[in-house]
Amino acid sequence: MRRIRRLVHLVLFCPFSKGLQGRLPGIKVKYLLVVWLGIFVGSWVAYMHYSSYSELCRGHVCRMIICDQYKKGIISGSTCKDLCEERSLLFQHCLSSSPSQQVYRGLWRDREVIIKCGIGEALRADSRPDSVPRRDVVLFDKPTRGTSMDEFKEMLLNFLKSKLGDQPSLPALVSRTITMADVNRDGKVSLAEAKSIWALLQLNEFLLMFSLHEKEHTAKLLGHCGDLYVTEKIPHTSLYGVDVPPFLQSLLPSIGHQLIHQWFAPAWPRRAKIAIGLLEFVEEIFHGTYGSFYICESSLRNVGYNDKYDFKMVNLRKVATEMTIRGFLKGRHCEQNGDCTYGRDCTATCDKLLKQCKSDMVQPNLAKVCGLLQDYLLYGAPLELKEELQKQLRTCMTLSGLASQMEVHHSLVLNNLKTLLWKKISNTKYS
Repeated sequence: MRRIRRLVHLVLFCPFSKGLQGRLPGIKVKYLLVVWLGIFVGSWVAYMHYSSYSELCRGHVCRMIICDQYKKGIISGSTCKDLCEERSLLFQHCLSSSPSQQVYRGLWRDREVIIKCGIGEALRADSRPDSVPRRDVVLFDKPTRGTSMDEFKEMLLNFLKSKLGDQPSLPALVSRTITMADVNRDGKVSLAEAKSIWALLQLNEFLLMFSLHEKEHTAKLLGHCGDLYVTEKIPHTSLYGVDVPPFLQSLLPSIGHQLIHQWFAPAWPRRAKIAIGLLEFVEEIFHGTYGSFYICESSLRNVGYNDKYDFKMVNLRKVATEMTIRGFLKGRHCEQNGDCTYGRDCTATCDKLLKQCKSDMVQPNLAKVCGLLQDYLLYGAPLELKEELQKQLRTCMTLSGLASQMEVHHSLVLNNLKTLLWKKISNTKYS
């Protein structure tokens, strides 16, 4: 204990000794105190970062679980061999924001990819840290042995109806699901293949990505193994090209965020092209092929673009199907609109007489997106366009989610805004 006290004394007070001050007369004690305080704070931040990293980033656990199930023959997939045998699918940089949802930037066949894997169910299944969690019991439990192909197709159709609604296009989606499940292309679906595709469909983001596969504004699915799946890497994961690091977001004032965004933002014509893509995405998910979808967290971190400045939706986990939201709202007690909120900002109206949530959204997708685009498009906009653009964005942001307004009015506002932007950049190198 005495040695520890001496060490602390030397570290803290030796720099303030008279001898040192005599040799360096320009250095004041208060400045040295600030330096040492900075070192202490920096060390604390580094420690906290390391602690959170080790808690959030468990790619090795994800690989261990998936490969264990693959070697037992419980699961299958197009990337299993590369992940577990050839080790050519590599986890590189951790992007996870939750321990149960592992997200990594990786490398697969000399191509940069994004790897996603959930481990929450596995960790709850077995509390012993030194054992391989039994995900076969928790997640890969359906379909069971003896299920026929017709029964499996019926399972898939009923599940998709429960998630997407009774859409006439669902049989085609079932056929595509079967095709994706048949990894070895032998015209049959093994039990391992069926269990893997069933587990994947339970993941909201995968289901939406799979449903919106025909659209160019979502990341492409490249492969899977069990419920681990691989997508293309989107180069720019923020509308402004760069996002403020999380540890600085609470320290910087709003004007600081704005200046950083403006400094790194693409040229205005490129921003207009990205904005048109975002508006097209809103159009696609409103009464689309597989029903309607709602953006339940309108944030710069959920939208991005590729190297050609084509809009890409970065995070589909914040998007919900109409059936999911209706199920959440059905019979829900409320006192005010805030009690009828799904996710962060999918808020429905509250019937204050019946004290139950209604199905009408307070703010539709288009109004949320226009709120994101206001500063993005007005900064640096051509002078001859700015006044009209500001007017249309303001009109767009005041749209309500009432069913009576959703069809004609919303389409008109969206098309007017797209036309205004497109006229300015058409027939140029930016179009």
